[in-house]
Amino acid sequence: MGAGPAQPPFAMTVSAEARAVMEPMLKGEGAPEVTATLLRNPITRAAVRAAAANHLKPLNKGRAKRFGVEVEKGKVAGVPVKYVRRQGTDAADRRLLINFHGGGFMVDAGSLTESIPIAGLTGIAVTTVLYRMAPEHPYPAAVDDALAVYRDALAYRPASAIGIYGTSAGACLTLQLLARIKAEGLDMPAAAGFFSGAGDFTIVGDCEAYLPPIMGTRSAAETMDEYCGGADRRDPLFSPTFGDLSGLPPMLLMTSTRDQLLSHTILADLALRQAGVDVDLRVYEGMAHAFWAWIECPESEVALAAQAEFFMKHLGA
Repeated sequence: MGAGPAQPPFAMTVSAEARAVMEPMLKGEGAPEVTATLLRNPITRAAVRAAAANHLKPLNKGRAKRFGVEVEKGKVAGVPVKYVRRQGTDAADRRLLINFHGGGFMVDAGSLTESIPIAGLTGIAVTTVLYRMAPEHPYPAAVDDALAVYRDALAYRPASAIGIYGTSAGACLTLQLLARIKAEGLDMPAAAGFFSGAGDFTIVGDCEAYLPPIMGTRSAAETMDEYCGGADRRDPLFSPTFGDLSGLPPMLLMTSTRDQLLSHTILADLALRQAGVDVDLRVYEGMAHAFWAWIECPESEVALAAQAEFFMKHLGA
């Protein structure tokens, strides 16, 4: 979680399984700090990305076995993807979920950990998009890739059968994609999941004053520097809460009380509500940023079940 203010111990309201994973972070243990310098240098950036993939392999393997899914690599509209499907599902089912992984737009920090449980719990196929990442490919490359995959999905099924979602950077990308879909006059997906994200990249959230940064020593807004490139941060297609959010599909928002993007997620929820969007905000007690994507604990089971229930409710055949 990077350097930052000293944190109090995790409360006893948090499960023992979750505390066992999170408490070492209070002592500076656990995953190594990822700094902007490491991610700017091509050599160290490649090493960080490889380390992240290696770190997640056991979790990916365990979740694939537990949820009974199979994973295949492929391309959609020229964009690399992973197809995640529960074994034995009906190939005629046209429902589709499209996932955008977290990782600060610079690292794949969950393309499978975010997709495997949802495919397993819902029986709905998930296409997880390996969008182009910064700093090699700043905005709007990731949104262009997301839109290309979404357009392809629309060619084979009605929008009512499609859901989109993402965690952290993937949540930001989800909202940016919805703004782009609206701007281009395309049919909206049936539902969207915005899990610990931001819709305004010009501000620093209140909770960032007392929680250690996710990456290095930078705020969420500063972490977006490489992704932003030369974009105007007040452009509604970049920071969607500056634009008209009316007409967006039902959205599930998810965060937690030790999440560096707690404030950003709450502000996005407020903006969506003011625009008349049907939103459901879930805030989990005492948990770290994007916990459902990397911690095996009862709280993750509850959060993942909520994600699955939401998509099964809103996606038609």
